[in-house]
Amino acid sequence: MSGAAGGEIARASSERGELVLSRRSDGALELRANGVFVMDTVETSTERELARGALAQCTAPSEVLVGGLGLGSTLDEVLADARVARCTVVEIEPALVGWLRDGTVPHGPALLDAPRVRVVVDDVAAVLRAADAASYDLVLLDVDNGPGYLVHDANAALYGTPFLGSIVPVVRPGGVLAIWSADRAPALLEAMTTAFDGVAAVEEQAHDVVLGTRKEQYWLYLARVASRA
Repeated sequence: MSGAAGGEIARASSERGELVLSRRSDGALELRANGVFVMDTVETSTERELARGALAQCTAPSEVLVGGLGLGSTLDEVLADARVARCTVVEIEPALVGWLRDGTVPHGPALLDAPRVRVVVDDVAAVLRAADAASYDLVLLDVDNGPGYLVHDANAALYGTPFLGSIVPVVRPGGVLAIWSADRAPALLEAMTTAFDGVAAVEEQAHDVVLGTRKEQYWLYLARVASRA
């Protein structure tokens, strides 16, 4: 690891491949996985809009789970909502958690040390399968750029009916499952509709964001579990 003003800052390898954190000439931090751009610290509007859009669908998001830490923007936006009593963030890459904890990502220590945050280093699928019934008011999945842009091929299972069905008992009555996608994903909508049949109302929402000077449209897939009568 080096503290150079520009270029590579940190690099780590795991069974899933290589993570590289760099500082660009504009001062922004950039994260790449296996050479593919994942995110940076300049254009965070999509991560923040994901959190805001999901929180807006949940009347009482006291217990929130965020799948995917990234560089912390989604988590930061979740914490901006005073209704959230605790946010569990699940990240599979220990190096990424370490970079936020030790200040390699400068805003990381304050974010992860926040009293309402619990960090779990694990596969989010395993965490959700092991969770007790009615554990969360809001489950927010942001581990890829949607089912069409997987960071790791194994993540494809996260968007299928069997895994989505395993989440159903974990979401509290009145709670929400929200999944973000860079493109419209009809197959994901169908899988969520099947998994939550009779339990939740499922819909897709288009969200307009501006990235620099570009107008883009992203998609939020929501399953809102019915409240008890």
